[in-house]
Amino acid sequence: MEHYFDRLWPICRSIAGPGYRKSLEILGELVPFEKLTFESGAPVFDWTVPNEWIPREAFFIDPHGQKHADFRTNNLHLVGYSVAVDARMPLSELRRHLHSLPDNPAAIPYRTSYYDADWGFCLAHDELRALPEGEYRVVVNAEHRQGSIEVAEAVLEGESADEILIWTYLCHPSMANNELSGPLVTAFLYEKLAAQQRRALTYRFAIGPETIGSLCYLSARGAHLKAKLKAGFVVTCVGVDAPFTYKRSRMGDSVGDRVAELLLRELDHVIEPFVPFGSDERQFCSPGFNLPVGSLMTAMYGRFAEYHTSLDDKAAISFRVMGNVVDLYARVIKAIGDDITWKSNVPYGEPFLRKRRMFPAGATLTQMPPEHCALMWLLNLADGCHRLIDIAERSGLSYELLAEVADDAHRAGLISRAD
Repeated sequence: MEHYFDRLWPICRSIAGPGYRKSLEILGELVPFEKLTFESGAPVFDWTVPNEWIPREAFFIDPHGQKHADFRTNNLHLVGYSVAVDARMPLSELRRHLHSLPDNPAAIPYRTSYYDADWGFCLAHDELRALPEGEYRVVVNAEHRQGSIEVAEAVLEGESADEILIWTYLCHPSMANNELSGPLVTAFLYEKLAAQQRRALTYRFAIGPETIGSLCYLSARGAHLKAKLKAGFVVTCVGVDAPFTYKRSRMGDSVGDRVAELLLRELDHVIEPFVPFGSDERQFCSPGFNLPVGSLMTAMYGRFAEYHTSLDDKAAISFRVMGNVVDLYARVIKAIGDDITWKSNVPYGEPFLRKRRMFPAGATLTQMPPEHCALMWLLNLADGCHRLIDIAERSGLSYELLAEVADDAHRAGLISRAD
């Protein structure tokens, strides 16, 4: 992960243009993506696909000849999608185009102007306050041109055509938790799941620029997802060592919501209700689609001090944490595939488990092993009406333990699938 992080970090990404395309190419070394292309100017629902942005150079020079906000030093210095400028102006006019954070005076903020023809610079507030009066030279060498937005996807086929969607975005320049953690976890999760011999469900991985990318993707895949999607997750902000945060889908009780919350019972975590702002879950959960898409994060966007600033850098994240997130997402995805409705093949009375060597010798009610408790709950609620997730919620037992016990009981002929 760190190797790929270091390669991706310097690239100035945005919603469309060579920086985004180069970043996608690097991630393509890990995931065999196929590309969906959406041409500039094309309508996408209520939106329009924008032109590509190609920034080359940007800075301003004070009356003493000192250069400030040099794009080549930190690409956050340039407001995203700034139009070209080559002009001289007094500080009073330049200030209208400068952005800083008075409450965080050492940080460079992140700002964009995707859909307005504007320009600007971001710099530390301490530097802004020290700018001398006088005439400034302002240079923004940037081009907007007809092109396209690309959304990449890769599908891992499973035993069922029902799908789990893993979506992430790739459009923020030089931010670690709020940008690169998501694509890296997604790519390594793909590798982990691709190596599995058995997949109960089909897994669809997709990556694009935030907002406009998910809208483009829904314009192409929305009907398919409405028919096939069992659960989905937006992977973002998964690099900081913090309690897990799960943001529910708009439904609030989808199988993805319920499974994620059951697995998080064992971990330090926070559950957040759906709200119609945040990341791309707001597109997937918009009323016309209302897809079961939530988001499993560590330090949630807007909830960590470095958010949308130059302080969200490599030092702010942990690759160990990102590896743990890959493992947790893999567990959640497997558990969704394990959510089966079982029916008992011995429904009249309690099955005689001792003859099947499934009753622990010498066990008492007060000394019953967890796996036997799980088996008893499973056999009692295997009536063709309760899914495994229902049994886990009602019993309070580990969902993954119940799934293991269900496999054993199925092999022993005690239960069979009802769905």
